[in-house]
Amino acid sequence: MSKQTTPLVFDGHNDVLLKLYLAGGKSAASTFLSGRDGAIDLPKAQTGGFAGGFFAVYVPSPIDADDKMEEMAKPSYDLPLPDPIDWEDALPVALAQIAILFDLQDRGALTVCRTAGQIREVLAAGKMAAILHIEGAEAIDPDLYTLEVLYQAGLRSIGPVWSRPTIFGHGVPFRYPSTPDIGDGLTDHGLRLVRRCNELGVMIDLSHLNEAGFWDVARHSTQPLVATHSNAQAICPHSRNLTDKQLAAIRESDGMVGLNFAVAFLRDDGRMLADVPLTQMLRHLDHLIDHLGENRVGIGSDYDGAVVPKDLTSCAGLPKLIQAMAQHGYDDVLITKICHENWLRVLEKTWGA
Repeated sequence: MSKQTTPLVFDGHNDVLLKLYLAGGKSAASTFLSGRDGAIDLPKAQTGGFAGGFFAVYVPSPIDADDKMEEMAKPSYDLPLPDPIDWEDALPVALAQIAILFDLQDRGALTVCRTAGQIREVLAAGKMAAILHIEGAEAIDPDLYTLEVLYQAGLRSIGPVWSRPTIFGHGVPFRYPSTPDIGDGLTDHGLRLVRRCNELGVMIDLSHLNEAGFWDVARHSTQPLVATHSNAQAICPHSRNLTDKQLAAIRESDGMVGLNFAVAFLRDDGRMLADVPLTQMLRHLDHLIDHLGENRVGIGSDYDGAVVPKDLTSCAGLPKLIQAMAQHGYDDVLITKICHENWLRVLEKTWGA
């Protein structure tokens, strides 16, 4: 990566593996190096100072994305959740996306990191650092055998659900206006998943969990509470966003939250419309910093998985957000914490150095 005049950005969430999978799998991986029609690739990363982050493995549901976007552009909405996906159907898709990640490593595009120290080394060398993350644990069997194998392969972060239910718990539908207090929380399988992830050193991602599931993790996990890509319910009353009470629990655990760029979770009106000024993102950052402290807020873009503000359509635009932070009054130390240092801090605490 080229020399940057602004801090490197280590990002809490992207869906580039899903996009490459849908575009042809490993045969499409070369576009990540040369440039692709999407939010993240090597040329854009070099331009914007994108240094890597959590690369999500996500098994898609057969839904009409255009209809979903059209519905979420309305003043209010309540999208039905897709049906659960069986382990036998999910596992091949997850493995195909993980294979793409390691193919990118073989091509020299990035390094899959298993420790916080390794991330620091890769960033210092000017390379892209990737965390293998699973968003929605459909590919994990009830006996957790798959978890054990994927941990050995490099899995270091997992979200028990992506909104639709799994054998581990329940998520939030895409609903506005709404609190996240929707339905039951973790199942017995989910509690076992949390315990084993704690033992292994796999981070639990609270994004997409409903509020009952959040509190189940808070009661049973011994690790910092982390939401990789979520925003403030007090500003945007969307089911996907976190209440001030949840933020207080995250602060108490010394965890953190990554600011989600998805416009429906940023706008006061919850609509999936891209005309969102950077000042709106700063409102969420201010609120998160006020409730979490300066050491517990980062970036969780949701790039390649969401409609984002028109000024930040790809990672090449990240310097615009950094400049807006500076103009807003954030000093260099705070900006560096938000851009990458806070993620490294919480990963060191979760994984060990």
